Amino acid sequence: MIEEPPKLQIKSDIRRPKQAQIDAFRNIPTGFLCDAMEGQGALGMAIQPVCTDGSLPLHAHGPALVADNGPAEILATMGALHIAQPGDIIVAAVHGHKNCSAAGDRFCGMMKNKGVAAFVTDGQMRDYPGIVAAGLPAWCAGLSPNSPYSNGPGKVGFGATLAGRHVETGDIIVADHDGVVVVPFDRIDAVIAQLTAIQELEVSLDAKVQGGYCEMPAVEAMLADGSAKMM
Repeated sequence: MIEEPPKLQIKSDIRRPKQAQIDAFRNIPTGFLCDAMEGQGALGMAIQPVCTDGSLPLHAHGPALVADNGPAEILATMGALHIAQPGDIIVAAVHGHKNCSAAGDRFCGMMKNKGVAAFVTDGQMRDYPGIVAAGLPAWCAGLSPNSPYSNGPGKVGFGATLAGRHVETGDIIVADHDGVVVVPFDRIDAVIAQLTAIQELEVSLDAKVQGGYCEMPAVEAMLADGSAKMM
């Protein structure tokens, strides 16, 4: 018989971005980041803000602390809370399991007390009024009042795949009303380097559209060179 793993494994040498790298993502829209990563980077759009009426902040950024739980499990998330540092975003993977909460109001309150910046999960959450009262921004796959278990096994500080994208501890997470984007650790500086140019282009195009601009020069060029035709 294969030996069973420990109930909980916590990585001791967790890599973290520098504070200046983290600060570079403050108030950056998720769309800008996807533009800087060939149009990609977002978790599946089943992951949405738990609250959209303004009762909770709709922007969060920080380094991922990944809690890889099994379905209907919370033990790894408990381990992540135990080692979390202020500004971390706890990313709780439950392998897409539905009909069970991955965290509730008290857990959100404890994360807020620990200084966690936000909570992201591919599972559901519960105790909505208490979540709002706790004040911790959160992104999830909906709500369910069912309770999770804490039997393990679980892993903290490694990586996990959730909502169609792999997230490693130390990656940058940026979340807003549009969704959640993952900036891989090794691409942080490259993405930061592109943000100024992307912001300038966005501001310029916004001004043109507000001024009445509605042209499609790319389509005009395709019609001109024959790669598109009027039928």
